[in-house]
Amino acid sequence: MTAAVLVLENGQVFTGTAFGATGQTLGEAVFCTAMTGYQETLTDPSYHRQIVVATAPQIGNTGWNDEDGESREGATDGTSTGGHIWVAGYAVRNPARRVSNWRANRSLDDELERQDIVGIAAIDTRAVTRVLRDNGSMRAGIFSGDALAHGPSGVDTDALLDRVRSQPSMAGADLAGEVSADDAYVVEPVGDHRHTVVAVDLGIKTNTPRMFAQRGIRVHVVPAGTEIAAIDDIAPDGVFLSNGPGDPATADGPVALARGVLEREIPLFGICFGNQILGRALGLGTYKMRFGHRGINIPVIDHTTGLVSITAQNHGFALEGEAGAEFDTPFGRARVSHTCANDGTVEGVELIAGDAFSVQYHPEAAAGPHDAAYLFDRFLSQLDARAAQKGRG
Repeated sequence: MTAAVLVLENGQVFTGTAFGATGQTLGEAVFCTAMTGYQETLTDPSYHRQIVVATAPQIGNTGWNDEDGESREGATDGTSTGGHIWVAGYAVRNPARRVSNWRANRSLDDELERQDIVGIAAIDTRAVTRVLRDNGSMRAGIFSGDALAHGPSGVDTDALLDRVRSQPSMAGADLAGEVSADDAYVVEPVGDHRHTVVAVDLGIKTNTPRMFAQRGIRVHVVPAGTEIAAIDDIAPDGVFLSNGPGDPATADGPVALARGVLEREIPLFGICFGNQILGRALGLGTYKMRFGHRGINIPVIDHTTGLVSITAQNHGFALEGEAGAEFDTPFGRARVSHTCANDGTVEGVELIAGDAFSVQYHPEAAAGPHDAAYLFDRFLSQLDARAAQKGRG
């Protein structure tokens, strides 16, 4: 077996074996607590430039298929062909020795190698997770094969640590444009066409347009750099702001777009990164979390209804605010509508007397629970109500 090491910014080194491609990869080390759905995790654009540490001890038993990827790979209509892997690297404890799923086309190891994703196996990932919880997410690197630096006493970890510390921090990283589609595309509705929505691709997952299409919505997916004039040309019934990677403090373009949508009183729905964009458009600040929320069992409280949803999440930044807090904006009174039951993190904002709302989690799941799928129906109800007001419903 080929030796590999995971080197953290604080100088800690974990020695294991190569998994997937061999070589060098750098990124921010984060941990994901999901027990299932590794294919969806690896292909989620929100994980761009991050080394994902899986807390589940065994990974890879269901292999890799050509249907469950959450990012486009050579497709122009939003469909998936296995999905482009966006993570910078993957750290696991116990790779499955054989694939045990009838839908699998190949093994996870084969797919990581095919897409040149450097990983590491046979390390204590829960020990790594404890380090990240205690010290926060940090810069890291995985090194194997020819990328290992050697000195007189073996692997030169000091040289590898220098490489790790030379990379930029995730704070201040403007990444949405790196994962967004280059060109716009359309996902047609299933059945009768009811409404048209523009989805701003800040790192959108393929299941999101699918969820809209199932509700009779035609989705125009547009690049992250789209300006309000292009939205005006499409004249949609609503606008959606997707998930995505990076520091929301750098996303001045999408924030300006969101403000333009709010000025036009077009119904607006955002998730994850889109929640932070709407929050900024309403005047809230953002901050980098200690180690973020990454998993598929995170409880969120809706402070309007008292409902608790178990949600899928992937974010390392959050909005400033307190549960139920109300505040003034140029677009009317707004409030913090949702918070995390675990730590009080802001998980949603909304205009009190308007048609704009967002949540910090992933209601499209993929992977994860479906507790929050009703939010797509809530947005559909807003579109129906607006159409009725205009005499079209």
